[in-house]
Amino acid sequence: MIVFRYLIREVLKAQIAVLFVLLTIFISQHFVRILADASDGEFPASLIATLIGLNLPYLVVLVLPLSLFLGILMAHGRMYAENEMVILHGVGVSEWYVTRVTLILAVINMLFTGYLSLYVAPWAEEQQNQVLEKAQSEAGLAALVQGRFQASPNGRAVLFVERIGKDNELEKVFVAQLPDPNDEIGLTNVVVAKGGRVNEDQNGSQQLQLNDGVRYQGSPQQKDYQMIEFGGYKMQIKEQQVDERRRKLSALPLADLMKVEGSEAVAEFHWRLAIPLAIPIMTLIAVPLARVNVRQGKFAKMLPAVLLYLGYFGLMVAGRKALQDGVIPQYLGMWWIHLSALIMGILLLGKDRPLFARLSAAMARKKVAA
Repeated sequence: MIVFRYLIREVLKAQIAVLFVLLTIFISQHFVRILADASDGEFPASLIATLIGLNLPYLVVLVLPLSLFLGILMAHGRMYAENEMVILHGVGVSEWYVTRVTLILAVINMLFTGYLSLYVAPWAEEQQNQVLEKAQSEAGLAALVQGRFQASPNGRAVLFVERIGKDNELEKVFVAQLPDPNDEIGLTNVVVAKGGRVNEDQNGSQQLQLNDGVRYQGSPQQKDYQMIEFGGYKMQIKEQQVDERRRKLSALPLADLMKVEGSEAVAEFHWRLAIPLAIPIMTLIAVPLARVNVRQGKFAKMLPAVLLYLGYFGLMVAGRKALQDGVIPQYLGMWWIHLSALIMGILLLGKDRPLFARLSAAMARKKVAA
């Protein structure tokens, strides 16, 4: 029991350290991307923390398997380099026992990751869609950024405001109105005004009220155009209802996903299962790869192990794409990838065991006899 707790504790400490570092890197990358979108006026800056939090479950799903894999390599590699594992083997603790203990931690990680992948991550993505929809429906003056060209919430105009003054007064406004889709003539309006403001009615629609300006109306295919000077000009910049964002299959709950037919739904289902199932399989590969001697150092096999992990993950990504495109039959799914990795892990784990040695010797004698 002491050995059991020691092995679990060493791997768990290394995994937590790696997980913290990887999450810091991934969250920083997402923060920069989300901050760039907010600075472009796609949503208010107040939603940055909410969007990062809703992205966290998916990031954990991606990072947790890698953190366990690296944690096993670091913890076991250190124990081999400092002769701790040699002493454990000398007192009767076999490598298979070490593998079984590590698999317990791997199964716990698999169950937690599976719950995140199957249920929490799709829910978080759906919540993110709803948050962005709400931000779009409430967009108006709050989304305007002075000194930047921006599309209106209804997508029918491009606005530029040189300065937003006190009491939300707009100064030096430029508006390019796109042609109405129902208009056969297809005239484009370009409006330049000294000032204006955004007004919202009780139904939630918003209008841009401009004053003291000029409207140019015409078609890009024609040379003639109209120029009208005005004292007041109104244009609608937000409809009452906002269309829902197109839902991806990754945002569907598991029960709804199972009802969807087609190769894309099958690929999404197998992808949600793939990462959790890879955790115990990669554990079988990580334990034998962590074997090093004192002169090699504890990080001797880290690079080939990481390349092997990236190859496995890249193969899952390629398998998902092939499944989406119908290149791979739906019944085959991504099971062939996991089976290949499982066979590799068993071979690596069993190459120094007596049974594997006897089988190798028997196959060698058979070849010689042939």
